[in-house]
Amino acid sequence: MQQYLEKIGLHFLFRVSGSGFRVLLWYPKPETRNPKLKTRNPKLKTRNSKPETRNPQTSTVYRMSEESKRLASANAFIRDWKKWGPYVSERQWGTVREDYSDHGDAWGYLSHDKARSKAYRWGEEGLAGICDDKQRICFSLALWNGQDSILKERLFGLTGPQGNHGEDVKEYYYYLDNTPTHSYMKMLYKYPQQAFPYEKLLRENQLRDRKQPEYELMDTGIFEENCYFDVFVEYAKASEEDILIQITIHNRGPKAAPIAVLPTLWFRNTWEWGREPYKPQMVSFHPGVIDIEHKDFEAMSLYCEGNPSLLFTENETNRTHLYGEEEKAGFYKDGINRFVVDGQKDAVKTNQKGTKAAALYQYRVPAGGKKIIRLRLGPANRPLPFAAHGHDVESRKREADAFYAELQRGIKGEDAREVQRQAYAGMLWNKQFYYYDVSQWIKGDPAHTAPPARRKHGRNGAWIHLNNADVISMPDKWEYPWYAAWDLAFHCIPLADLDPAFAKWQLLLLTKEWYMHPNGQLPAYEWNFSDVNPPVHAWATWRVYQMDKQKTGKGDIPFLEEIYHKLLLNFTWWVNRKDRQGKNIFQGGFLGLDNIGVFDRSAALPTGGFIEQADGSSWMAMYSLNLLRISLELAKTNPVYQAMATKFFEHFLYIAGAMTNLGDQGINLWDEKDKFFYDVLNLPDNQKIKLKVRSMVGLSPLFAVEVLEHELLEAMPKFVKHMEWFMKYRPDLAELISRWQKTGRKKKHLLSILRGHRMKEILRRMLDETEFLSDFGIRALSRYHLENPYVFPVGGNEFSVKYVAAESDSSFFGGNSNWRGPVWFPMNYLLIESLYKFYSYYGDEFLVEYPTGSGKKMNLREVAEELSHRLTRLFLRDKDGRRPVFGKDEKFQSDPHFKDHILFYEYFDGDNGRGVGASHQTGWTGLIATLLQDHGAEPEEDEPRELWRW
Repeated sequence: MQQYLEKIGLHFLFRVSGSGFRVLLWYPKPETRNPKLKTRNPKLKTRNSKPETRNPQTSTVYRMSEESKRLASANAFIRDWKKWGPYVSERQWGTVREDYSDHGDAWGYLSHDKARSKAYRWGEEGLAGICDDKQRICFSLALWNGQDSILKERLFGLTGPQGNHGEDVKEYYYYLDNTPTHSYMKMLYKYPQQAFPYEKLLRENQLRDRKQPEYELMDTGIFEENCYFDVFVEYAKASEEDILIQITIHNRGPKAAPIAVLPTLWFRNTWEWGREPYKPQMVSFHPGVIDIEHKDFEAMSLYCEGNPSLLFTENETNRTHLYGEEEKAGFYKDGINRFVVDGQKDAVKTNQKGTKAAALYQYRVPAGGKKIIRLRLGPANRPLPFAAHGHDVESRKREADAFYAELQRGIKGEDAREVQRQAYAGMLWNKQFYYYDVSQWIKGDPAHTAPPARRKHGRNGAWIHLNNADVISMPDKWEYPWYAAWDLAFHCIPLADLDPAFAKWQLLLLTKEWYMHPNGQLPAYEWNFSDVNPPVHAWATWRVYQMDKQKTGKGDIPFLEEIYHKLLLNFTWWVNRKDRQGKNIFQGGFLGLDNIGVFDRSAALPTGGFIEQADGSSWMAMYSLNLLRISLELAKTNPVYQAMATKFFEHFLYIAGAMTNLGDQGINLWDEKDKFFYDVLNLPDNQKIKLKVRSMVGLSPLFAVEVLEHELLEAMPKFVKHMEWFMKYRPDLAELISRWQKTGRKKKHLLSILRGHRMKEILRRMLDETEFLSDFGIRALSRYHLENPYVFPVGGNEFSVKYVAAESDSSFFGGNSNWRGPVWFPMNYLLIESLYKFYSYYGDEFLVEYPTGSGKKMNLREVAEELSHRLTRLFLRDKDGRRPVFGKDEKFQSDPHFKDHILFYEYFDGDNGRGVGASHQTGWTGLIATLLQDHGAEPEEDEPRELWRW
């Protein structure tokens, strides 16, 4: 077999198991790589080139699907299948990057209304948009129903100040399919046939307060009688830079209705800023063909079937319309809108040249009927661009089906498979080219007025080294069209199921010199890179490493070692900056949990002093264990890392000790009476007060757990020797991990902040349906606080925490994110993982009551499974065919054109499971795909089905 594969020019990875020799995957020899193909990031020096695919369990020789072959080729830098993808943002207006205001008012400086007329500096947006991986050439869709006052070129939503619960997109669109190389993509946009109710949505939401529900597009009645179009957009790659486009418009209404469809092509404006004088050009010499001339590309064309009218303008700012400047002859970004909607014939160019162009298709679609538009974006001078168009689109669709059929082996139920596939689609559609050079943004551009001087000392002024120009996984390309450090860590888990190489690159990216601050801090998110998110990067690194190793049979040590050294810098930053008194109790500030506490943890406290945080300290204990485990893995090939493992073992114990005896003053973050962990308020007079809020903060110590195999320790004599010495030297700390010397299931060793008794006490509350346990997962705040709010008086004012199941009922240090009751996927996922880890040590003998008070006992693996089922229940049809995520909305629940299109929200109502917050945050809510995968994937020989992946 080996000789045969090498003879035909294929390398392979293999594993020997009880059933014999298995080829896991094959890929071309390195010598066959395309020498012209360069890495997409010029700063990238090395990158794992091994392709990955799922470990076959049933066949001797695994025949890769066509998509798996493409993925292997792309990740080995043989063919650049990922060069084109859905990398266009869905909202560039209202972002920090485009804000050049005097006072940092990003929402107010560039609004939705202004966006059609202003050329962007740092990125582009579009409806169902695609572009190359440096966003030089963009393509997206524009629509007009003959009623709207503007073209539908971009998604509409309310800004943070406008919405009664913060920013919120007010459109219905769905990511239906996508593959890791974007060889096949499908998206659906629902376009009303009446005038879009922009003003009504704004007015009604402004009239509502935070105790009232948001006024949604469905509430306007615009979808009554199904008077709307379903617009499906499909992309299929014939080759790396040859993209077939198919747009299908369905009239769902009872009457024929007009629609104008404008597939639009443009260059990102790089020439107006005084830094890059080169200006590319589009031109048409033949009916229905737009030729693309750009110095970075071979000659390309957009072919438009049916010879539609071609409209050309320039992707440049209309300064007369926006700023009232003296009118100058010219053509601008909004020219196509003015031509189609306002009838201004002179708004587009007659010479068929420009930097923005659209093909105008006009139809009257019969009731229940459809129209299909076919285009092709690819090499120039193609004689018959549509000869095999339909066949090739269907071929890519079948290949996508084959790829997911292999991935979803063992997942029972068509509904579960479809939910997972849409979750994966959302993960892949939410990739975005993110460009932000902070130094240039602060200084301004030579061809424009310099920004105000205060900008140097304002938002992100400490991040002048940051220069981002990469394709990155976004939380949500409308509500959060910028990366967030801790969101991204969770994204990488489901992404690793699809494309481990991309997941690894995302983790590495944030530790690169042009991202990570010189002091070691990771950039939090665009609105304030200096904010602090939980340190989960090491956790995600280890998880992705394990998942990749499971797929290929070999761990990617170069990846692990490279990122490990950067994580050491970040860990040191935490120790130096967030341990105020140097006593191993941490204050994280924002910590990504918004309003979960009594006070705004990012601001000065009204009491003075500071908060000793149970969750901040737990995160750091978890971080220590993550780095300990990575150190031991690296020590398998380089013994010097045993000393680093010792460092993190000691650090973990110091944190555990500090949480038990705060500052050697006998103050414990653990409350023995309540059997729960609480934050401690440290007042200026040194008085310390426990803030007795039963929240996710008190559950977070469960995250700090690691289980080590006895065989691993036997191979680490230096580490074990020093560890045993330290425990004898500090018996007080050794008591905190009294189970260490007593091996558990399969001779494993346990490291945890929690001993068995405390863990059972925390689980007693966590699994109580009157407190944390809902039908759909673990709430972020105990429901106990619905009738018993926690109140803290300060200077005549009262600060309180009350259970609120869904959207926040106040604007108290938060936008539209609420941590006082809803179910959040990332925290639930970490809790489930911790339970699996505890089970891997304790085994079947360690039982807890589930639910609390039921009298029913379960082991921890069974509890983890039950929590997973509750989370998946959010999206799956129940016995009545209803999905809890849709709440009481009958259109979503029962309409055949809505009910099976899933939205993956930011968080979920703690009482009924209704989706809340950002409607397309498939980022960390995409973890649903991994939960479904864990319950369907094949286990190793002697591990329970759900345990082997952990």
